[in-house]
Amino acid sequence: MSDEQDTVAVTVLDGDDEHTIEVERGHILRDALLEHGFEVYGTVSKHANCGGRGLCATCTVEVDPAPEPEHWHDAAAVRFGYPRLSCCLTVTEPMTVRLLDKHVWGQVLPRRQ
Repeated sequence: MSDEQDTVAVTVLDGDDEHTIEVERGHILRDALLEHGFEVYGTVSKHANCGGRGLCATCTVEVDPAPEPEHWHDAAAVRFGYPRLSCCLTVTEPMTVRLLDKHVWGQVLPRRQ
């Protein structure tokens, strides 16, 4: 298999910046973002989090297109319109990920108009 088939393009929107990274197909989104130097946590939760087990709900991102949830917490996020947990998303297809501004734990700040 060629490298192109083994990796997936993920566009990361970080504020006004846009980056495209290549992620190994089947890799967890949270891990890929952290490995490429992107921050998915708030100021405290980057030091105290569940390590990607879908328990602390602090690694939230917006994803387009949004894949079907595979984890109970991620399914609740979809149902109630919350951002998705990057630790519960497997990268299988190209996607765009928006990193969210967070304070203290994992609280998402209101979107600026």
